[in-house]
Amino acid sequence: MSLERIAEQKIRDAIARGEFDNLPGGGRPIDLEEYFRTPEELRMAYSILKSARCLPEEVELMNEVAALDRELGETAVDSDAHAQLRRRLRDRRLRLAILLDRKRRRRR
Repeated sequence: MSLERIAEQKIRDAIARGEFDNLPGGGRPIDLEEYFRTPEELRMAYSILKSARCLPEEVELMNEVAALDRELGETAVDSDAHAQLRRRLRDRRLRLAILLDRKRRRRR
């Protein structure tokens, strides 16, 4: 039996056992737009990092900026915590701007 047939049989067995029934995004079309926007030479590396849930630093910073924005909206304007959050947010936005600028310059 060829390797391809063995793989197909294992997939059929898993389907019969219902192992694919509750996968995330089940029943929805796969969005490949982001995949094809990624330069071809980086696709494999990005796919591996994404599967390992490792985000590029700029994406982590974007997430942190969004979280700080939300937290800032929930704190009292006159508090020390508010001022500290504003400083952290400013620092994170600056770091993000620097990273994005470096990436843009490398692409030229």
